[in-house]
Amino acid sequence: MAGRQRHRLLLENAEQLVLVCGRREPYLRRDGAHTLALLRAASLVVGLDGCIKAVGQADVIRNEFSEAMFERIIDCSGKCVLPGLVDAHTHPVWAGDRVHEFAMKLAGASYMEIHQAGGGIHFTVEHTREATEAELLAGLQQRLGRMLRAGSTLVECKSGYGLDLGTELKMLRVIERARRSTDIGISSTYCGAHAVPRGKTAAEATDDIINNHLPKLKELKLSGEIHVNNIDVFCEKGVFDLESTRRILQAGKDIGLQINFHGDELHPMKSAELGAELGARAISHLEEVSDEGIVAMARAKCAAVLLPTTAYMLRLKQPQARKMLEEGVIVALGSDFNPNAYCFSMPMVMHLACVNMKMSMNEALAAATINAAYALGKSDTHGSLEVGKQGDLLIINSSRWEHLIYQFGGHDSLINYVIVKGKVIYENERCEAMGSY
Repeated sequence: MAGRQRHRLLLENAEQLVLVCGRREPYLRRDGAHTLALLRAASLVVGLDGCIKAVGQADVIRNEFSEAMFERIIDCSGKCVLPGLVDAHTHPVWAGDRVHEFAMKLAGASYMEIHQAGGGIHFTVEHTREATEAELLAGLQQRLGRMLRAGSTLVECKSGYGLDLGTELKMLRVIERARRSTDIGISSTYCGAHAVPRGKTAAEATDDIINNHLPKLKELKLSGEIHVNNIDVFCEKGVFDLESTRRILQAGKDIGLQINFHGDELHPMKSAELGAELGARAISHLEEVSDEGIVAMARAKCAAVLLPTTAYMLRLKQPQARKMLEEGVIVALGSDFNPNAYCFSMPMVMHLACVNMKMSMNEALAAATINAAYALGKSDTHGSLEVGKQGDLLIINSSRWEHLIYQFGGHDSLINYVIVKGKVIYENERCEAMGSY
């Protein structure tokens, strides 16, 4: 019996309660991602500290907490409860509109052709350098709000549209302000090696990052002014080569940052092999990864953050998700939200992963929850509904959880509640007026 103890939230009588994990697994791979932990006719309790206190059959929870008091009780009859989604790769801090580049891509221009013509990252860099911190914060908060309403409760946020020290720090301060003021969880990434700044060679940019950017970042981290979790480099032909990437990533690791970088996207660069060697937590993109790189990532337990929207919008070949899964790579998903891939919705990302990358719905949900949390070093607190983890949850207006993936673009009418640390952050009243699907 829980006695007269007070708790924050009780979710009662869920048709399906999707735990994802049931034995504190830090990630799911191979057969582990085929069948997710799930309870039927189940309930869940979140305590005043925002952490899950109990998960189980509805009648068991009802008896155990019969005398407990709750700040809020939600009847989930006919509905499903899932972990909050984790978006493991986004670029959400920027200024300037690049919708005109979409027309260029539709006319046949490649990513690098747009980049070399002064568009792409450099276009955004110019506008981001000119924007004030307040303007960038307002844009970031609006974008994070849209991600939250689409079910994401933990998001990786990169800098990378400054390239000079002042603007990179401005972006990281904006991310820090958002982390302190918004409900959505944030993992902050320094991405000063997103492109080679105009007027510099890659070697000069590498030296600048190692000798100037990272020492300043270490100083600000130690003072508590900003919190940065990860370091990222765009390892690509014509951008940062393998040796420059190695130097920057190692220097970031030396100041306590997790390695989590762009690799093997447009050309085979042996980024996967490098990441495995350096102990990278995750590598993103991997459309051009080698067979040897896949094996190395599996052995090193380095997560592959696959980005279905990028391959879709840039008309690239799809990452080898099935081969990665079969070889035992920890596969995660991200939206790659940025001016070049304008998608806030992890449910749509999961749908694309299933259709275009041949992942199952169970594999896609694992990739967008526990494995995405692992890619950010946070699977001990996020990514599954287990006692002791943070109470970040979704309630969807359906008796089967798969509708969250199946209904392409339908999440705006399907997600009934988004809950962070046991508090309802978003309640979609339209769901109550529509029958369960």
